[in-house]
Amino acid sequence: MINQFLDYLEHQRRYSAHTVAAYKKDLEQFSLYLEETYEISEITKADRQLIRSWVLALMESGVAPSSVSRKLASLSTYFKFMQRQGAVNANPVGLVSKPKKAKKLPVYLDVSSIEKLFHAELFDRDYYGQQDRVILEMFFGTGIRLSELIEIKRINLDIGKGLVKVLGKRNKERVIPLTMNLVNLLRDFLVLRDGNVSSEIPFLFVTKTGKKLYPKFVYRLVNNYLNQVTTITKKSPHVLRHTFATHMLNQGADLNAIKEILGHASLAATQVYTHNSIEKNKSIFKKAHPRG
Repeated sequence: MINQFLDYLEHQRRYSAHTVAAYKKDLEQFSLYLEETYEISEITKADRQLIRSWVLALMESGVAPSSVSRKLASLSTYFKFMQRQGAVNANPVGLVSKPKKAKKLPVYLDVSSIEKLFHAELFDRDYYGQQDRVILEMFFGTGIRLSELIEIKRINLDIGKGLVKVLGKRNKERVIPLTMNLVNLLRDFLVLRDGNVSSEIPFLFVTKTGKKLYPKFVYRLVNNYLNQVTTITKKSPHVLRHTFATHMLNQGADLNAIKEILGHASLAATQVYTHNSIEKNKSIFKKAHPRG
């Protein structure tokens, strides 16, 4: 029946050969486990307890939680197929809890990388080079999301008060304070913008054709500059958001204040940054304490 299932995936679901091969490998692995451990020759005879024991065996052998979850998904799809064929009455995989994934700490830039990133010589002196610099400074200086940055209009800036209004998730507006450094950069940038961009274009940042920025454009921009200053594997606008939050917390900023600036709906989303702070403190402790 496995071959019939794989044929269904390939010809009816139109799955790629690579995906079908992954399903085949997962099912054959489970089938082998049943045969070697319980002398059961058919997958359809497996119940919840047998599937749980397989999950435990996988975890004990060092298989990553995400991989175990994928294998369970493969098995679940197979049982659903067998239900439709009338070969089984229920899908026992639905009663098995997936292993929890280990939470990854947010990736962020260290102080040295930040200083390199904002070195003036890294940016061209023309309008678009300076726009790149302001975009990066906005991400790091305010912690805004990519989707929020590309929607900023010139009228959303209040340079005099040092504030910017952004439209966040669920169309929720919030006002974010600007650092004095960012205020000065924006003031100079707006002078350049007036000489290069039509006053009829409302968006603060634009492409060379005068259109509003789009996500892929900003991703490439950020990736290009981060490649020049850091070796971290993940290089995206969100890394700069993580960097903002982590350094704010490390410098003693109130967690609730960071939550409001980031536009998080709950404090739980912001608390992930406390783990970075804890890891930093542990590192300092180990280096400084005579018995660390």
